[in-house]
Order: sequence, then structure tokens, then C-alpha cells
Amino acid sequence: MIISASYKTDIPTFYGEWFINRLRAGYCKVVNPYNQRISVVDLTRSQVDGFVFWTKNLIPFFKHLTEVQERGFPFVVQYCINGYPRAVEFSVVDVSNSIESMKRLSGIYGSKVAVWRYDTILFSSITSIDFHRRNFEKLAKALHGTADEVVISFAQLYKKTLRNVQAASKEFGFSLESIEDEAKRNLAIEFSQIAKSCGFKLTMCSQKHLLVPGVAAARCIDAERLAEISGKKKFVQKKGNRPDCGCFFSRDIGEYDTCPHGCIYCYAVQNSELAKIRYKQHNPESEFLFIPKDYLSNKSMSNKVQGSLFD
Repeated sequence: MIISASYKTDIPTFYGEWFINRLRAGYCKVVNPYNQRISVVDLTRSQVDGFVFWTKNLIPFFKHLTEVQERGFPFVVQYCINGYPRAVEFSVVDVSNSIESMKRLSGIYGSKVAVWRYDTILFSSITSIDFHRRNFEKLAKALHGTADEVVISFAQLYKKTLRNVQAASKEFGFSLESIEDEAKRNLAIEFSQIAKSCGFKLTMCSQKHLLVPGVAAARCIDAERLAEISGKKKFVQKKGNRPDCGCFFSRDIGEYDTCPHGCIYCYAVQNSELAKIRYKQHNPESEFLFIPKDYLSNKSMSNKVQGSLFD
């Protein structure tokens, strides 16, 4: 099984100590956000085919990547580098630091390990189409040679996400912009040309209706990439986690409402203040990333989750 760590929160930035403690223990516990069912996820090498790490700041995690590699686990880092204004990404590390750590990652582990994400593309008075054209080209040139793929997606403002974006727009004095799908497709074409000139293949995450020539559907959880990194030749195709999603099946070990980055477009954080509180309350020695409040009074749990993806 592939372990995702995590599209629900930034484990490498904020929860690296917890992750490495759970890797040493050989398991962690996760809570299903829909039915609150608790399960145990086996993190031993015999059961984990590889890790996919998602982050906006890998710097605190480099010391742990060394141990992950020494324990024989292949891994991929989905590295989100947007270079957005502070009004949109409150607490993300300065983009120059992200660029340098992406170069460091590629230099140590190779360009197949790194995937650049320009994600999510939000349209507003301070992040207009013209802004994205200039910003994407600037970042692509700076990141040239660090990876072979860049993943994009356009913001989908769900109810909870829209509430956060509107609150930030009032506080910081900017406005949202409504962009037609055709304009998004045209921008994707421009991005694909820029990406190609800088050595990247451009892919798009879970938005097949916006695909254009030169842009492929993304597989953020990519068993083929992990197979190439690990040297394995065979793998078993398993269905992805969502409709329109090209990912291979994985198990995510994160928790919603725990990332204190403060990105206003984030679908994984409904309440940014709650995320900050949970981060402060986090115990890196716990079996859970965040312990459910009723767990101590009811320790029921399901069977271990296991099963190998590769033949």
C-alpha cells in the first residue's frame, strides 16, 4: 500500500517528529472523518510500498527523510510552491526558501523524487491571470532541473473554502475574480508551453473538463513513479480515491483542521483558528496525529489496514 502523508495536512512541515516516531513504532492510528471509525495503519516496510509526502516547506523534514531512505522506503515529495501574496498564504515560508529546499531535495535524492505543485490557482484582484502568467514563469525558471513534472489545479471554492476566502478578502482588501473555463484552458496552454521550456511536464489534478493538448491528467499518488524510484518493475493498478482522479489507491494518515499554514483556499482546513489550537495541542508521542476527544473513553478500533500494491 502507498501511504499519503498527507493531503489533509502538512506533515513534513509541522508533524515530522510524530511521523518518524510512528515509522519507528511500525503503525499509526487514524480516524475516519465521516464515521469517526478508528483504524490502525501498518507502517512496516513489508506493508508499505512507498510514501507520498505533501508539503509547502520541506526544510524541517530533511533530517527525517534520511531515516526514511535508510529504512528502505521509496518516497515522492509533492512540493507546493506558489509564491502567493501573504493575504492568500498567511504563514507559508518565503518562496526563496522553498525554491532552495526543492533544489536541495533534487540534489540529494534525484529529480524523480520531487514533483512541483502550482496549486491551487486562485483568481482575485491580487492574483489575476496576468499575475499567474508572470509568477508561474518566474517560478518555473527558478525550479528548472529540480523535477520533471508540475501539477496545477484551479480553485474550487466549496462552501467552507469560500467562507475563508471571503473573510480574508474583507480583511486584506482584495476581491475574488470569476474566470470562465475557456480562459482557464487558455492559461493552461500558456503554462504548458512555459513548463516545457523549463523541463517540466504539465499535469492537471482532478479537472478533466479543463484538460487541453499538452496537459495530461495528474496522478499525484503515482505508483509508476514510485516503482521507478524503488527499482520495481511490476505493480497492480488500483482505483483512485475520487472521481476524475488519476491517483493510485493510497491510505492517508493526516487529519483535517490541523494545518496552521493559513492558506485561504485550502479545502482541508475549515477553521484556521482550530487548526492552530490543534497544532499546539499535538503530542508527537501519540499514536494519533490528533487524538479524538472521546477516544480514551471508547478504545474500539478496526482491523489493521494492509496489503501490498506491487507484485
